[in-house]
Amino acid sequence: MKKILVTGAFGLVGSELVPALQKKYGQDSVILLSHNKTDNNFKGIIEKGDVSDISNLEGVIKKHNIGTIYHLAGLLSVGSEKNPQLAWQVNVGGLKNVLDLAVKYKNKVFWPSSIAAFGPTTPRHHTPQHTVLEPTTMYGVNKVTGELLCQYYFLKYGLDVRSLRYPGLNGWRAEPGDGTTEYAIHIFYGAIKEKKYSCFLSENTVLPMMYIDDAIEGTIKLMEAPADKISVRTSYNFAAVSFSPKELAEEIKKIDPEFVCIYAPDHRQKIADSWPTSIDDSQARKDWGWQHKFDLVGMTKALYDNIKRKLRK
Repeated sequence: MKKILVTGAFGLVGSELVPALQKKYGQDSVILLSHNKTDNNFKGIIEKGDVSDISNLEGVIKKHNIGTIYHLAGLLSVGSEKNPQLAWQVNVGGLKNVLDLAVKYKNKVFWPSSIAAFGPTTPRHHTPQHTVLEPTTMYGVNKVTGELLCQYYFLKYGLDVRSLRYPGLNGWRAEPGDGTTEYAIHIFYGAIKEKKYSCFLSENTVLPMMYIDDAIEGTIKLMEAPADKISVRTSYNFAAVSFSPKELAEEIKKIDPEFVCIYAPDHRQKIADSWPTSIDDSQARKDWGWQHKFDLVGMTKALYDNIKRKLRK
């Protein structure tokens, strides 16, 4: 029986996707690949490896008879700016390794793009599916390159590779990382631990966001859709809600009136200002029935309750 490989298995998406896949397909059917992180709470088969090492990656695919790859390993926006060379090696080189091996072993592939693929010349409101892609960050350049690679491998080799342009994803299982949108996770830790948070974006910076449960459900739904329903082979626009740090802080204050948020924009503000405020994802909704469930109120309550429970352990 063919199995599923998840690279970057302990990141924000992987830490939520793996349990969902295990529940759906069985624990032993999902293989976790991680570069250097482990999590004792995870049950299942874990392989150590770097997606930049194609021979090791091929060994894992052969060893476990992999049929589907969810390729999540990569550097996020801030980390990519800190080390552009490493970002290219991991984000682009790692993806090409996965695609090359997927052609060889006839794998089906999911790879996440991002709203970082857009740039300051992209229409910022209701950004259309097909639009200008001129990012000004290395992370964005990696994502545009990856989208075109995915489309090329589909057209050249008939590889069934599918992708979503993730907005800011807000989850609680993984520790918050260094992504530009991850203020929306850090803020809950500040609120619960200290009843205060200093936000690195300005209060009115509106960005597209999504609760992680919606992202996981949408990702699996995309991968389960019939191939003839997939009309986009670069990456689908994917959206739920848009809000600003001020709007999120006000929702948290409804739960804890003592919470205080201050705003001290830093270098990440420039990155955020190059991204859209809202996304038109009507193509995904039309092609394979995408629908989100969580609005700002529901997302805020879910994150607050789950992070508070997590911190008490």
